[in-house]
Amino acid sequence: MGRELERIGAPFRQPEWSALALIETPDMVTQTHQNFIDAGAQIITTNAYAVIPHHIGEERFKSDGRKLIRLSAEIASKVAEKNRVKVAGCIPPLFGSYLPDQFDERRVDNILMPFIEEQDDAIDQWIIETVSSTQEAITIGSKLSKHTNKHIWLSFTTHRIDKDHITLRHGNYIDQAITELLDYLIPDAILLNCCDPFDVLDGLKIIRKTCPDIPCGAYANNFASNDKRTEGSNKVITKLNSAITPEIYADLSQTWVDAGATIIGGCCGIGPDHISALAKKFT
Repeated sequence: MGRELERIGAPFRQPEWSALALIETPDMVTQTHQNFIDAGAQIITTNAYAVIPHHIGEERFKSDGRKLIRLSAEIASKVAEKNRVKVAGCIPPLFGSYLPDQFDERRVDNILMPFIEEQDDAIDQWIIETVSSTQEAITIGSKLSKHTNKHIWLSFTTHRIDKDHITLRHGNYIDQAITELLDYLIPDAILLNCCDPFDVLDGLKIIRKTCPDIPCGAYANNFASNDKRTEGSNKVITKLNSAITPEIYADLSQTWVDAGATIIGGCCGIGPDHISALAKKFT
């Protein structure tokens, strides 16, 4: 959402990220959803990812958070109904992307409940995005499951620690995280997102081996670097990798499908052209 908003000229900066367009130019959020649908997307995600205190500030979240989350759901629902596609309600990393050490279980309910309560009646399913740790997966997944009867997809973000090993951003091994999660929640799909597209295949193989009966998939990013970021996720705008063309991304996605993935999409920097390439290859 964020990079397509930027591309079409919507207001876009840190720390507000994609929430800024929701605040100032909601019509451009509608246009961005439409651009992805026109490219072939079958599911769009509410533009609620950055509506957290980490991005919009504690005071604005208290005063406007619910209103903005609701607006993101209403915009997505309206454009989806018009185009006969589905809407996934976004549950973002509540304390910032790639920052598992900032996860504070004591504050989860205050941030999470507005996301659940303001989206549930306007969406078709849920997607818990960019999960960086086992603790985050279990806490968010189990709480959401108690407040909805809709399908829940849970998506991990990963980091390659060496050529042979991929872990969650917190350092937890993927198979261990999934095994522990399944004691609390059996998601309707387990995905990988906001990670290097060249790392996805190895991660998917671990998922398939750990839980072969649960659908899996991926929506990678297009960052020039996927190293852990010590400066946080709301201070810089990460450079994109121009070498990941739509054709290359679609070819990489074919290897994911060959490994058992049934859900394919795009995260940061994967634009409508990439989605169009996926749609041509797989539909």
